[in-house]
Amino acid sequence: MAQGRERDEAHNVALGASLSVRWVQGFPRQNVHFVSDSTICYPCGNFIIFINIETKKKTVLQCMNGIVGVVATNVPHEVVAFSDRRLRPLIYIYNFPGLTRRIKLKGNVLLDYTLLSFSYCGTYLASYSSLPEFELALWNWEAGVILCKKSQPGIDVSQMTFNPMNWHQLCLSSPSAVTVWTIERSNQEHYLEAKSVKLPLEDGSLCNETDVVFPQSLPKDPVYGPVLPVSAVAGLVGEEAETFRPKDDLYTLVHPTMHCWTPTSDLYVGCEEGHLLMISGENLKVTVLNKIEDGPPRVGRNLISPVTMAYQKGGVLASGIDGFVYSFLIKDTNYKVEDFLEVEGPVEHLMFSPSYRMLLIQTDKGSIYIYTFDEEPTFEKLLAACDGKFQATDFITPGNEYCMTLTQSGEVCVWGIEDGACVSRIYLNIPATVLACSPSSLSAAVGTKGGFVHFLNIQDVESPHSVHKAYLSESPVQHLLYDQRGIYLLVGTSEGHVFVINAKPSSLFQILGFIEVGKGILQISTVSPLETDVVEVMVLSPLPETGRSRLEIFTLPKILPQVSASFADERGRLRDAFIHKFVYEIEHTLSSAVLNFQSNRIYGFCNQAPYICSYLLPEKEHSGICILKSYQKVQSKQYGPGMLSLSPHGLWLITIAKCGILCIRDIHTLETFVQCRSHSHQGRGIQSVRISMDGQSILVNGKDDGTLVNLRWRQFGGNLANEILEYSQQLPAYLRSTMDEENDYLSIAKKDSLDLGSEPEHANVRLSDDSLQEELVKVDNTVEIPWIQQKSQEAIKNEVKLFSNKRKEIKRGIKALAKTILDMMEENEAVDNIAKLEQQEFGLDLEELERLHDESEEEVAKIRKDAEMQNLAKRYLAELIKGECWNSMAVKGRALKCFHIPRVVENFPMKERTDEELKELKRVVQQKEMEAECLKLQKEMVEVQSAITLVKKHHEEEDEEEEEDGTAKDTNLPNYLLGSLSTDFRVPTSLLSSQLELHSREEKINQIILLKDIIYKVKTAFNNEFDAAYKQKEIEIARVKEKNVRIQEIVLDLELEETVWQPEFEDCEKPERTLIVESTEITAQRHINPQQKAKTELLVTREMERLLLSQGTTTRRRALMDMMGGVLEVKKEDILRMVIPQPAFMSKPDALWSEKERKQFKEYEKKVKELNEERDKYRKSLETEMKKLQNSIQESTQNFDEHLKRLFERRVRAEMAVSQEELKIINLVFSLLLDEEISSREAFLNNYLARKQEEKSQTTEAIRKSREDLDMYKEHYDNLLAEDKVLDRSFKKEFSEIPSHQVDILYKLFKRRPRIHKQKVHSDTTSLVPFGERPGSGKLNKDAFAQLMKAMDDLDSINNMPQGLDPSVWEHFCMTRRAKVENEQKVKQKAAGLIEMVAFLQRRTEDDEKVQHEIEKVSRELTLLQEDKVKFQLNLTIQILLKQGQVELENFQLLLDYSDAILINKNIIEDLNSVIRTQGQKKVASMMESKEVHKGIFQIEWEHKKMEMEMEDLNQKARDIQMLFFSRDRQKYLNEPNYETMIAIQIGIMEQTITVLDKTHKKNVENCKKLLKKLRRYSNQKDVANYTLSCNLREELVAVSERKDICNAVGSTLTCEKIAKERYENMIQQQKLTKISKEQAEQISILQAEVERLRMKTFPALVQM
Repeated sequence: MAQGRERDEAHNVALGASLSVRWVQGFPRQNVHFVSDSTICYPCGNFIIFINIETKKKTVLQCMNGIVGVVATNVPHEVVAFSDRRLRPLIYIYNFPGLTRRIKLKGNVLLDYTLLSFSYCGTYLASYSSLPEFELALWNWEAGVILCKKSQPGIDVSQMTFNPMNWHQLCLSSPSAVTVWTIERSNQEHYLEAKSVKLPLEDGSLCNETDVVFPQSLPKDPVYGPVLPVSAVAGLVGEEAETFRPKDDLYTLVHPTMHCWTPTSDLYVGCEEGHLLMISGENLKVTVLNKIEDGPPRVGRNLISPVTMAYQKGGVLASGIDGFVYSFLIKDTNYKVEDFLEVEGPVEHLMFSPSYRMLLIQTDKGSIYIYTFDEEPTFEKLLAACDGKFQATDFITPGNEYCMTLTQSGEVCVWGIEDGACVSRIYLNIPATVLACSPSSLSAAVGTKGGFVHFLNIQDVESPHSVHKAYLSESPVQHLLYDQRGIYLLVGTSEGHVFVINAKPSSLFQILGFIEVGKGILQISTVSPLETDVVEVMVLSPLPETGRSRLEIFTLPKILPQVSASFADERGRLRDAFIHKFVYEIEHTLSSAVLNFQSNRIYGFCNQAPYICSYLLPEKEHSGICILKSYQKVQSKQYGPGMLSLSPHGLWLITIAKCGILCIRDIHTLETFVQCRSHSHQGRGIQSVRISMDGQSILVNGKDDGTLVNLRWRQFGGNLANEILEYSQQLPAYLRSTMDEENDYLSIAKKDSLDLGSEPEHANVRLSDDSLQEELVKVDNTVEIPWIQQKSQEAIKNEVKLFSNKRKEIKRGIKALAKTILDMMEENEAVDNIAKLEQQEFGLDLEELERLHDESEEEVAKIRKDAEMQNLAKRYLAELIKGECWNSMAVKGRALKCFHIPRVVENFPMKERTDEELKELKRVVQQKEMEAECLKLQKEMVEVQSAITLVKKHHEEEDEEEEEDGTAKDTNLPNYLLGSLSTDFRVPTSLLSSQLELHSREEKINQIILLKDIIYKVKTAFNNEFDAAYKQKEIEIARVKEKNVRIQEIVLDLELEETVWQPEFEDCEKPERTLIVESTEITAQRHINPQQKAKTELLVTREMERLLLSQGTTTRRRALMDMMGGVLEVKKEDILRMVIPQPAFMSKPDALWSEKERKQFKEYEKKVKELNEERDKYRKSLETEMKKLQNSIQESTQNFDEHLKRLFERRVRAEMAVSQEELKIINLVFSLLLDEEISSREAFLNNYLARKQEEKSQTTEAIRKSREDLDMYKEHYDNLLAEDKVLDRSFKKEFSEIPSHQVDILYKLFKRRPRIHKQKVHSDTTSLVPFGERPGSGKLNKDAFAQLMKAMDDLDSINNMPQGLDPSVWEHFCMTRRAKVENEQKVKQKAAGLIEMVAFLQRRTEDDEKVQHEIEKVSRELTLLQEDKVKFQLNLTIQILLKQGQVELENFQLLLDYSDAILINKNIIEDLNSVIRTQGQKKVASMMESKEVHKGIFQIEWEHKKMEMEMEDLNQKARDIQMLFFSRDRQKYLNEPNYETMIAIQIGIMEQTITVLDKTHKKNVENCKKLLKKLRRYSNQKDVANYTLSCNLREELVAVSERKDICNAVGSTLTCEKIAKERYENMIQQQKLTKISKEQAEQISILQAEVERLRMKTFPALVQM
């Protein structure tokens, strides 16, 4: 077996021992490649595995620098290339089948190569690297140099392939793009040029992308300036503007998954969306192939998203994730899908062999299938992959023939030690963790994540099977370990339990007990010497809280299976005293530890430092924890967490670590005597290692690379071999009898053996007490219970039996107590809510109550904290909103409402201007004032000069004065020219520039600042008026309140039920109320703590006491109440409530009154009358006063409403002024933005032009260099050609000494060339290979030249010498002819190179012309942009105020094109309008006279027509009276006395008739239904006949379509030419007609305009005076 070696890593100390790889077992994670027609290869970990398809033999090639990266093969050159994955990786190229390194390629890649690909026709290798370079490099791998490279940052490529027919083309595809790279060569120079393929949209439609740099379809806007590309609007000026697209213009494209080349240099690309694309290799045009459905649809397989594709003749083979391989039969732009074959799982890779006789199919799990195209196709599995990576491995005793592996899914495989062939496999279908093989029997144990241990019978390695399983616990099994003699099986779980199981199958793998150790067991180590009766066990567990490691050592006697009941307690826990358990701690953390065979020393691998330490165990026994100190410390070159293990004879210490290096050390000195790198740190190193009993084989399992390596000794002898071989003979001899017995038992044991977890006595346990039955858990026989739970339940049952009487007493007491508690709870329900206790307070478990109380307190605290945080967040948000919308406002927004009408006036909320704004405003004002002063001085200077020069010309001076007056008048522009109403608010506008003078950017910015100041002043002016109105309303409301007090008193005095109107400010008028929360707004009950509650009660008590003291009885108060009703003076308002008391005698009858009493009664009546009169007078005066007050309130409030209405109009005017100023600002801002966009566009075009000019210089330089190289090359070619001609001409001169006839014969032989016979390719091979003969490569040219030279040797033979010729002359002739042939070959090679260089120069010239065209295009675009910029700066947008009704155009007639408009003086228009108005009045007067005349005529005609119509109406009435019809029914009605009876009889007759008609109708309906049934039966018969005819019709249509296709194929060329000619003629005629229609439309538009102009001349313009 050949092994690749790059550096010597074997540090051999003892006897020159070293390790070599026997075989490697692993499965492909990358694509499998053909390295020859019968051999495939794939990378696996640190190795490349080669498999011969015919013999199934494997060969491995090791990469000494870590994991193999990517792999590529070249079949014609018989080489394989791969990269490593170290920092700054290398590419290695090895020969096959020799597996010798040919060359090493070193590039500048920092991290990793992702793709490698060989060209078929040349010595070229393409490599692609990902982050950070994203570099595509082209190598000459024979010379080991990079020919050219290109970087494309940020683009990850998933597939890279050369064109099989043309090595100049290279395709790179990713899930988002497809790029075709063209390789150009000029002599020894190579260049890469990329062309991206425009992919279609997700639905398969092609999108027409517009040019982003020079868009042609932008609309023209004559009003708002030029319309620029989106990149200019975004302000982009660099290279990103060339590819910038807004979010709305981005569409989702198809996502390529795979591509393959065709013999015509086209590309087939499969997409995730199910589309199949065909890309032309010449122009990269994309065609979406149409799928033809001919047959029933595939259930669940309609959308085929190719994961891999392989080209074949007539189409492609593709596969997806559904496990099917499909054949796509492609014809033109259509394809048909057929099922090719079905595979077990999803197919990940398809590949044809070089001869196309075999198809390689690779699944996602790594299985490899071979489909052979023979007369009888065969389909076989070449490599059956395991389900997942190897989880564990071990040797089958004695370890020299077979080994076992375990995967995570529970697949157990048996492998041969010598050849690594898979002997058998068994699927447990459970998540498995660990595997161990028994030394004392042919059985193995498998641990699972569910806590099970499965025992396998491996007597027959070809058919292993499960014989027993033990359910230990619910926690996963992490460790399985047999002791050296196979007495016990130790099982470690994640919960920290170590179960001890009898390893002998004859005991049914009895569970003896368990030991509790620390959680997270790291390693279990055993020592079981042959001469002792005990097994020493050591368990390593971490102590993360202290940063230490714990070691627990205990002893298991050999007689434990016989005395397990006494060694373990009722719950199955082995007693520490019996097993002699001791606990040790290490002061630092260990990742692994083992116990030596003398049980006096521990070896540990430090976790945080690369050291291997040994620790001596104390000889004396101790109690508690003993701290161990390191006795020996050796530094290890291995890094990362490591593992230690001992060889079977205990003299070797094997160390593995994350670095992937296996080291074997001497147990005494800890010195390494052999090491081997089988894995690497990129795959997280080695997971486990196993050594056979005789030490001849070592199994090394990788952690993440999925590789299992079998190592053997290359040089092994001396004491190293003798010691372990002696032990390997002693142990089998010691265990022979035991193995024979146990193996015999396994051979007769049945698979359905009893489960050890349920012992017989468990079923016999009976519970007699009812109380016990209520409490104990009933175990269902169908549910598996872990052994540890079974033992626990057993112990509980025994305890229940033991204490059953005591439990009865306790339960009776509990029942009595429960009854008492229930009575108390019922009593608690009947009391008041204040005295009622909570439900939980009746619990008797104080700890539970305290726990519940603590939980409730924690919950309350949590809720309170959440509420506080929510409130805090809301308060913070409220403060932010208040600060932004209220506090920051210098003028708060508020409104004013009218008293009586629904009208609201709002002020302008305003923020305080910042210091920057004020500073900027001050600067602009100062600048404007300085400009005004300068302008004034300039005018004065001009006036002085004009006065001196024009003194003698008085009339000219007067004209100048008039002009000056006019200019002075024009300086103060009116509102309609100013463009706003801001002057109505007395805001100065003298500093504003004219709208016709705003050309520069600075002027526009200054104008914006001044306009913002004007807006601020307008708002301030209105707000001042608003504040005055607000104060007035406050005054009015105060007045109304004062008057309402008196009105309320009057209403009370008059005892009226009227409500007094009381105006109040609303919330919109006083918005600050919103920020204050009143107590009435809070609906929730306020929470009062006990302190506040006590304080409130105290205050209420004191207030009550004060009131009682103040209401104490006094003599003065009681006397005042008795005599004068509690007042000292009677007021006028009390008249209405005054009552004259009746005399006491009025209770007696009148007859009993005395004279005195009668007088008193008269006086009483007189007083009552006077009091009533006073009351009436006072009531009237009160009513009059109330009306006056109400009228006064009404009048004042109405006056305020009128004032507010005027303020509302003022507000509208202010809004108009503000909107007008804002409109001016918007126009200015728009112009500034457009100016910036134009500047950005101009900067981009300048940058683009600079880049193109730089590119032009590069292309010019390339043309110059190419022309120089071409001239130099052509000179060499001419020299060779001249030399060739010189050799031809000088032939006869060189042989002039010999006779002429011999010279002629030699000249004929000189011109003769040997015939080279090409190897005939078998016809069946050529029929299978779709690519046929491919272009020759340099290697083929060399081979052809070598064959030519070999043939020349035949021609130079002495047998071909003419007779009579001197041999020396013949030798000279042969040398001359050979030189001539060699020169001819050089001329041919130079000619081919010359053609290639001429083509290269032509392409560079075309590129230069293209760049020159781009430069010219950019220059034109830049010139047009500068013209548009000048026009935009000169053509300003101005704002003019127009009176309503002055614009007499309809909306649809309003034109926006003012290119021919001018501004003229208003007086001219008004004079013209006055003349038109005078003429119009005259014309109206004449029209009125004419109208009166016509009105009289119309009136006479109408009266005449009215009389004619009346006459006709009367005549018609007379005729109607004469022709009046008198029917018989009317006669009967008049003559018949019993007319109603007669009508009733007729109705009865009609009802009878209707009944008869109904019966007849039902009979007809029944007949129709019967007829309908007959027709339906007849219709069904016709449907059957029609279906038969349709089937026949479909067959006929297929035949017709086939004939039609044949006809189209025969005459398609002529038909296409005819159609093309007709289309061309139609297009020419359509263009002519379009041109004629455009000319006619222009003429019609001109004529319409002229007609409209003439028509408008006849109409006067009526302007309202």
